[in-house]
Amino acid sequence: MEYLEILKKRYATKAMNGKVAPQEKIDCILEAIRLAPTSSGLQPFEVYVITDKEVKSKIKEIAWNQSQVTDCSHLLVFAAWNHYTADRINHMFDLTNEVRGFKNEGWENYRQQLLANYPQKDPQQNFEHAARQTYIAFMSAITQAAALGLDSTPMEGFDSTALDGILNLEEKGLKSTLLLPIGYRDADNDWLVNLTKVRKPMEELVNYI
Repeated sequence: MEYLEILKKRYATKAMNGKVAPQEKIDCILEAIRLAPTSSGLQPFEVYVITDKEVKSKIKEIAWNQSQVTDCSHLLVFAAWNHYTADRINHMFDLTNEVRGFKNEGWENYRQQLLANYPQKDPQQNFEHAARQTYIAFMSAITQAAALGLDSTPMEGFDSTALDGILNLEEKGLKSTLLLPIGYRDADNDWLVNLTKVRKPMEELVNYI
């Protein structure tokens, strides 16, 4: 399927039927997340894959009781770094050197620029920057899901502090940013399934200079 056709067909699924998606499809979605671009290639987030029914039920309670949280096959939680630390930055630069098998002077100079900049910033400012990177990966996830014939529901409507507590994210230096239930639509109970996708016309969205 052409990329634009995938975007036209996907929508925020409002009801799911509980059917379990094949693990190989979930693995493809996770790989799409892993391959997504991020600022300086730091990938400043982690993803939690929730299938445990009890944990899903706890999350549903702090996510406006949205049924997709418990009726989905897999619930993805995106959690951004709460701060850019020297250890986190060095880990990604060291990993790059290991994978590529050599050191590059320009790359090492860039490492030092980041080390002199990010760790000294306000942690909230750094978290907000890291959180924005999760949205880039999130788009890769929902598009890959649609390409595989899976439905998904982008969610910001949840108590992030409560979710952080459920998953013990604070002790891991993380804060939740997004939820993504993935599964199969329950077309008979999904009020949005047959409605036309509405987006601004191009002339209201795009400006040429």
